[in-house]
Amino acid sequence: MTNRIVSGAVLLMALLLVSASFALAQEPSSNLKKGPVQMTDASSGEEMFNTYCAVCHGKSAKGDGPAASELKIPPANLTLLAKNHGGKFPSDYVVQVITTGPRDAKAHGSKDMPVWGAVFKSLGDDASVKQRIYNLSKYIESKQAD
Repeated sequence: MTNRIVSGAVLLMALLLVSASFALAQEPSSNLKKGPVQMTDASSGEEMFNTYCAVCHGKSAKGDGPAASELKIPPANLTLLAKNHGGKFPSDYVVQVITTGPRDAKAHGSKDMPVWGAVFKSLGDDASVKQRIYNLSKYIESKQAD
């Protein structure tokens, strides 16, 4: 009888430990610092990418930015978007991700990638937001691997 109680207690502790591990894995890294958004030139996709995206995706757009190691889900290698979509750059998809964030982010816990549509809205009017998203998307398209 005592053996059975001990076994049950050990099993319960193991389940609690596993549950705690899964819960902690869903928490965003506390080492990432967030600050106020910097103003950039809405007509320069390159300037916006280097200011907003390169910290995670890297200046090369390969997912190797200085903050990449702090994320629980590695940033995408943006140079492979066309290759991974049948050789055609998925403009609509990229615009959607920039505007509202990755579609599957909820399945992985919190969103590590900012929702840039909302961030850009804080920098200007709707026309400016559209211009920023279009120019950023075009710059990412220019980074596609051959």
